[in-house]
Amino acid sequence: MNAVLALCGLAIVEMYRRKDVYVLFVLTALITLIMGSVNFFNDRNITGYLKELCLLLIWIAALVIAITAAARQIPAELENRTLLPLLAKPVTRAQVILGKFGGCWLASGLALLVFYIFFGILSGSREHRWPALNYFQALWLHWAMLAIVIALVLLGSIVFTAPSSNGTICLIVVVGILLLGRHLNQVALQEPEPLRTSLYALYFSIPHLEWYDVRDLIIYDQNLVGWGAFVLATLYAGVYAGFLLFAAWLVFRRKALTS
Repeated sequence: MNAVLALCGLAIVEMYRRKDVYVLFVLTALITLIMGSVNFFNDRNITGYLKELCLLLIWIAALVIAITAAARQIPAELENRTLLPLLAKPVTRAQVILGKFGGCWLASGLALLVFYIFFGILSGSREHRWPALNYFQALWLHWAMLAIVIALVLLGSIVFTAPSSNGTICLIVVVGILLLGRHLNQVALQEPEPLRTSLYALYFSIPHLEWYDVRDLIIYDQNLVGWGAFVLATLYAGVYAGFLLFAAWLVFRRKALTS
């Protein structure tokens, strides 16, 4: 456990030493402040549009932070030739995987918290309302979704050699799931066999990241997600992330580390 916590801390420190988080936060903050200061024709609905745009930027920034951070964890250790001495301490490969995952997930969560606090203060200052439970559910489900994404990228970092290719492939997969995942079952109904069965199998096997996109809770002040569904969504994210981490551990066990 101590080894996992130490690796987790190193991953957090390494992530915040880089400029990615700060650059993305500054860009998001600037765009949010500029758009928030504009009043188009005194349109009352413009606040909702601006909130939607700013939350979209937060989602993009969070995905970029999580994917880029996780994609370089294992390749960086291999490139610096520090992985073999680390495993000889001894630290098991399972502890390396868990430590890298925990560090990336916690660091992404801290960045996400800063983004949401900034957005909440700015939005509340304009609307004079702070729906705390709406923000809590949106933030928590967003962070739970990032657990699946980070576990997927860590698996990809062991399969693919270059962080750039792994990050690009995982980003395409994640965006594809967010945009198209919910429609696969409907598309399957219109296709002949065996394509229909293949699409259904894909629909039920992919992680449904779109379930965690509850931005409307904040944008349109919709009713809260039922707490039962909230807990189930959290458990689903934990189980799926655990499955991906287990797959990463299996691949890692069989991977030669001499490169």
